[in-house]
Amino acid sequence: MPSSSPTRTRLTIFLSAAVLVLGGAFAAFYFASDRSHSANGTGSGDAKAATAMTTSPAKRTALAVSTVQAQEATWSQQLSVSGGVFPWQEAVIAAETSGLRVVEVAVDVGSVVRRGQLLAELARDSVDASLAQQEANLARARAAVSEAEANANRARRVKGSGAMSEQLINQYLIAEQSAKASVDAAVAALKSERVRLAQTRIVAPDDGVISSRNATLGSVVQAGNELFRMLRGNRLEWRAEVSAEQLSRVAPGQTARLSLADGSQINGSVRMLAPTLDPTTRKALVYVDLPTGSAARAGMFASGEILTGSSSANALPSSAVILRDGHSYVFQVDAQNVVRQIKVDTGRRQGGQVEILAPLPADARFVASGGAFLNDGDAVRVEAAA
Repeated sequence: MPSSSPTRTRLTIFLSAAVLVLGGAFAAFYFASDRSHSANGTGSGDAKAATAMTTSPAKRTALAVSTVQAQEATWSQQLSVSGGVFPWQEAVIAAETSGLRVVEVAVDVGSVVRRGQLLAELARDSVDASLAQQEANLARARAAVSEAEANANRARRVKGSGAMSEQLINQYLIAEQSAKASVDAAVAALKSERVRLAQTRIVAPDDGVISSRNATLGSVVQAGNELFRMLRGNRLEWRAEVSAEQLSRVAPGQTARLSLADGSQINGSVRMLAPTLDPTTRKALVYVDLPTGSAARAGMFASGEILTGSSSANALPSSAVILRDGHSYVFQVDAQNVVRQIKVDTGRRQGGQVEILAPLPADARFVASGGAFLNDGDAVRVEAAA
């Protein structure tokens, strides 16, 4: 027991010394950290001041710009539409007789033909033979008529004299009528064979261009077999699809402008409007006549505009309109040469100009170009008006 007291005293002294050492170390770390933060704060303030001194002169530097004023112009009103190019009318040329062989094909796809021009020819040997037979039948019928007429005339002369019975007289008169009817039948049969002979020549029903050919040399045709298709008059039309609201603004005689796949443009004229709308698409067709000989071809799909009239427009150069975040802006320059950013709505575009839908002051100055480098409130230096 007496030996534990010195031990406890030494432990107490050791713990006290450890606490003093840790406390001194904590105090030293705290004061060092405080001095470091103070030094950093001072350096940051100096850097900010230096940055402000550096940027201040740049902010005062004015961007040189040219200005422009809004111009009042008269522009055409147009509807942007699209649709397919189709033949004005496509004639189907088919065989009108059966059992005859194709012996000549005179045209091919793309051939320009005139009304009545030979397209193909069928074998006519059997038709010639039938025609000769019908001519012989007609001659025989006419001979029979001559005999029947002579007998009927004799019967009429002796009628009532008792030289010939009434029954025989009636037979002669009826035979005369029957013979005449046989002549008429032979004439009709002969005419039918002549028509059939003419049908061996397949000719163009109108002026136009051959668009397809099914006729093959040596094939035997049947009545109704399609041999050719022809674009009548080589006329094409653009069938533009428009909505019900657009349809009310379109009228026959208006000018339409098409943009073709090769980049060329052609002008057409509205011929007629469809009387009904498609129940599925809720759109109507506008039929536009296209000029003959243009680059348009049947089956093309084209976009374009229909010019429906004209109206005035407030216009600025397209370079003065800046697109930011999906919106259009212009920069107006005030009397102190400070710009103000104004949000605008745009409309038609024509010849490097863009229509500003909201009214603009007539005497206001707007930055003509370079607006992409400006912000609201920037000072500018106006050099010259555009």
